[in-house]
Amino acid sequence: MKRLLVAALALATFLPGVEHAQAQTSSLATVKNRGELICGVSPGLAGFGIPDAQGNWVGLDVDLCRAIAAEIFNDAGKVKFVPLSSKDRFTALQSGEVDLLSRTSTWTMARDTALGLSFSTVNYYDGQAFLVQKKLGVQSALKLDGASICLQQGTTTELNVADFFRANKIKYEVVAFDKGDEAIKAFESGRCDALTDDSSALYALRLKLTAPEDAVVLPEIISKEPLGPVVRSSDMQWINLVKWTHFAMLNAEEFGITKANVDEMLKSANPEIRRLLGVEGKFGEAVGLSNDWAYRAIKLVGNYGEAFERNVGAGSVLKIARGKNALWTNGGLQYAPPIR
Repeated sequence: MKRLLVAALALATFLPGVEHAQAQTSSLATVKNRGELICGVSPGLAGFGIPDAQGNWVGLDVDLCRAIAAEIFNDAGKVKFVPLSSKDRFTALQSGEVDLLSRTSTWTMARDTALGLSFSTVNYYDGQAFLVQKKLGVQSALKLDGASICLQQGTTTELNVADFFRANKIKYEVVAFDKGDEAIKAFESGRCDALTDDSSALYALRLKLTAPEDAVVLPEIISKEPLGPVVRSSDMQWINLVKWTHFAMLNAEEFGITKANVDEMLKSANPEIRRLLGVEGKFGEAVGLSNDWAYRAIKLVGNYGEAFERNVGAGSVLKIARGKNALWTNGGLQYAPPIR
């Protein structure tokens, strides 16, 4: 009997679907039973994750969490947001403190293979840059020879800076901090000549300066920073749910489906739109959701373009151009596979 049990367990390891069934009890079912999604976010980065004046969390990463909650509960408000530092974010996800990490995290090979975690998609294509005071008179990062550089510990920025200065044979000194707010304060007080971070983060951090107009982001982008949501690798169904939430929001933008017109779009004769909104097919079942899963996300949160514009684009204080984050149909990198 013992041998039969061992053999059965060994066989189950290789049977398709077994892992999915086990994973479902650890993520989607857990979230459903709890009655809310627990989402790890930035402790306060304008445009991506920050409480507004009323204490409500807003941002591009926040909207992804709200879209997932909308799909599961038909209520975008059923999310508990847990602010996490760069140093603590992955540990919190590994330990189960949060169900999902949606917090400007860069997808790298080491993180994708060594932490037991998976990056499900890229919801913002970014790159590292440098912020300097205009009075420094520096217009290129290549002129930062001998400069002191403020940066945040526990991020990819440290290695990127080392690679950049080494490749260009430039000397530099690191002034490291645990939090982005500490780094920007040190930069403003003159403890360092430049502040480095993802370009999008620099635009947000610059707003915290007493005189934001006195600082400028240098033109060089020294790295690839594909940012996206992270989940535990053991749960393929949950990975797919998070991934396809982003894809659904992208497809909605491509098809011209918005919060305002999604109900009217239910009448569309376009088979791709009908599948996306759950009028035809049973694609929601594949990720453990109702077939109107994408409709819920679009109705309650909006498409990707709407989320981008209100949080980091023209309708926000950051006013970042779509650039690489435009749809592929507009020359950008944001491209979603079809629902079929």
